[in-house]
Amino acid sequence: MERDDIIIRNGIVHILDSKVGIPVLSDALLELSPDINDFIRNHIYKTISGDDAKSCHFDQDSSTVYSLLENFAEENLISVSQSIASHLYAIMNQNIDIPAADLLLVTFQVESTLHLAILKMNYKETYVHLTGCDEAMGNYNDIVKQTATLPSASGKLTESCVINLEDMSILLLEKKFDVNGEKVNYFSELFLQCHTKMSPKTKLGIVTKAVEQINKKYFDQDFEKHMETKSIIQNELAEQGYLDVETICEKIYNDAPDIKEELTEKLEKYNVHKEEVRPKNQQTIKKFEKQYLVTDSGIEINIPMEEYKNQKNVEFITNPDGTISVLIKNINQLTSK
Repeated sequence: MERDDIIIRNGIVHILDSKVGIPVLSDALLELSPDINDFIRNHIYKTISGDDAKSCHFDQDSSTVYSLLENFAEENLISVSQSIASHLYAIMNQNIDIPAADLLLVTFQVESTLHLAILKMNYKETYVHLTGCDEAMGNYNDIVKQTATLPSASGKLTESCVINLEDMSILLLEKKFDVNGEKVNYFSELFLQCHTKMSPKTKLGIVTKAVEQINKKYFDQDFEKHMETKSIIQNELAEQGYLDVETICEKIYNDAPDIKEELTEKLEKYNVHKEEVRPKNQQTIKKFEKQYLVTDSGIEINIPMEEYKNQKNVEFITNPDGTISVLIKNINQLTSK
């Protein structure tokens, strides 16, 4: 789904400020100007396009939101959205660490499929100027703090979801907050009451961290092994567009079956040992595009992966005394930064 594929149909906003004591529910739909359309479309696209978005399915037997949407008709958006907002507000009132927000509910379509976006816009503190007039002083300007400013169009929401109203599948973003003294994903567990899968970003993090731990245990002083590992992962992502975890384990430790088995056991604990990790966002895999080296004397070397693979331009030499030299060749120009 691309940003321009999103066609906004209707929207409504409710004010969920715990300090007020009751939710301030709207009885009318939003007037969707071009600017508001772009604002909403940006946040919907950021919800579904990032690698931290998690797929989810409702617990149909217990989910309040599912029961409200099961037979959803767009002409009932106002009443359904009010019930959804009241449900969330009750959860927020019981857990004071959940931030106050405006709740924006939007119906939109992609091709012929209708979706519902639930966008929780947590308030931000900003400062604005205020102009006034006083008989004694004349015109005056002041600076005042606004405590209920909505996120900008370029910002990213911490809690939001998009529900496909055809198959009731969900993509969501969420952040843990304190609930009864424990950090909880309240948005999925208490509000939507759905079962989530790990996001691509989380899966990739688990795989790379497990590999780093294994390398540190068995190849701590072998910097070439660390670089080779990073190169294998980057190459797999570049050529395939995803990581097949079993294939990566085999390629990194193909000559050490015991170590490969230990890595597999680590990944089995998170149930990702047979996963295909498919990042969508270039930013997620950016760290694999370069080799970062730091010498014991503090010299930092940053080598693009393409150059690292090209022995005509970069060569690592192990000296007779055990030290390592890095030879950078075929330089036409040097620039100081």
